[in-house]
Amino acid sequence: MMSFNAIEFIEKKRDCHKHTQKDIQAFMDSIMNNLVPDYQISSWLMAAYLNGLDDDEIMYFTEALAHSGAILSYPEGDKIIDKHSTGGVGDKTTLILIPLVASCGAVISKLSGRGLGYTGGTVDKLESIPNINMHLSETEFKAQVKKIGCAISGHSHKLAPAEGKFYNLRDVTSTVPSIPLITASIISKKIAGGAYGYLFDVKCGSGAFMHDFKSALLLAKKLVDVSKKLNKKCVSIITDMEQPLGEWVGNSVEVYEAIEVLSGKGPSDTRELCLVLGANMLYMAGKAVSIDEGMEKCIKALDDGSALNKFKELIEAQKGDSDVINEPEKILPKASYVHEIRSDREGFLSRLDALLIGEGLRALGGGRLTQDDMIDLSVAIQLLVKIGDKVSEDEVIIRVFYNSEKKLEESLKYIQNSWTVSDCAEKRKLIIDRIS
Repeated sequence: MMSFNAIEFIEKKRDCHKHTQKDIQAFMDSIMNNLVPDYQISSWLMAAYLNGLDDDEIMYFTEALAHSGAILSYPEGDKIIDKHSTGGVGDKTTLILIPLVASCGAVISKLSGRGLGYTGGTVDKLESIPNINMHLSETEFKAQVKKIGCAISGHSHKLAPAEGKFYNLRDVTSTVPSIPLITASIISKKIAGGAYGYLFDVKCGSGAFMHDFKSALLLAKKLVDVSKKLNKKCVSIITDMEQPLGEWVGNSVEVYEAIEVLSGKGPSDTRELCLVLGANMLYMAGKAVSIDEGMEKCIKALDDGSALNKFKELIEAQKGDSDVINEPEKILPKASYVHEIRSDREGFLSRLDALLIGEGLRALGGGRLTQDDMIDLSVAIQLLVKIGDKVSEDEVIIRVFYNSEKKLEESLKYIQNSWTVSDCAEKRKLIIDRIS
């Protein structure tokens, strides 16, 4: 390997010049061979944060991250679709979408992570199901995808290992909110996962990483543009996260809500979002000639039980207790105590701050501050009304399920300030935009 001059590389971006593919690959090779110290990587991250990366540079950086480790590969004819949400509160869509889309004939592989901060992680939620294996080997993962058309597993350290290093350094150098760096981080993991096409659910609102529509639109467009440069099918859907998604927020209770939706029931907003995302995924996978046909297929799969049966099949394939499908309230862990919050006036719910609800769950023990923290899978928040709903005086609007009085007290500091009842309020639009 040729010698790499880290100082010249940093200066190039500091002075607003463009990196070549050769530059970025040499940078990545040197990092993977432990030849670049963290302080120089951090210096480059700040230069990239301040001066940006163009689409070519993002593409080169994305490819270098993806190829820093193993790459899963599948037959081209499988047209495997992956999805990614930019994070939110009560976002249990992966639990529903994977079996839903697979039950309609698409092949889908999903590598997921644990939650951090106030956002929940798919791996944590599914680990509420007794005995389920959320850490499949590469061989097990691919074999399950081939056998039943879907699998969900935790991220392998063999896939895009450099991305993990950059992610950790971004976290401690205040360079996280960079759209080019976020784009490269997300897509590199998708490339490593071997998918043919990607659906991105870009959240927008108080409980999202992107708080305003302008930022969400920029990220959604960048994800599509860079994916296309990499010859990948891609759609970005911008969705509302000003209030939490669905009725339940928590780990085990979101599995419960997923089962409800897969049974043809459940909250209307959770169902609506999963139908829209699922329809787009079927269209990308070539399993529907239009998004409308994809929607029809998804509705049928939810209502006739085939999506629920596929979820049962996935749980059994991953050694989990599939009795959870028929007896979720018996199988899933539940908190010991309930605290009710009532409205002090009549009117309409005009605010339900997703960030504060998420922080309230974290304070109960349902979220992490570091990846090594243990979490309580049983604690939960139930939202009995949503923005725009009519509320009576003394009506219960939120229930908090807890195990510790001390943690409840801390949680209520957030939850009590998360809602407002006003004389009038309009319901929020869930699907904001679609970029393809």
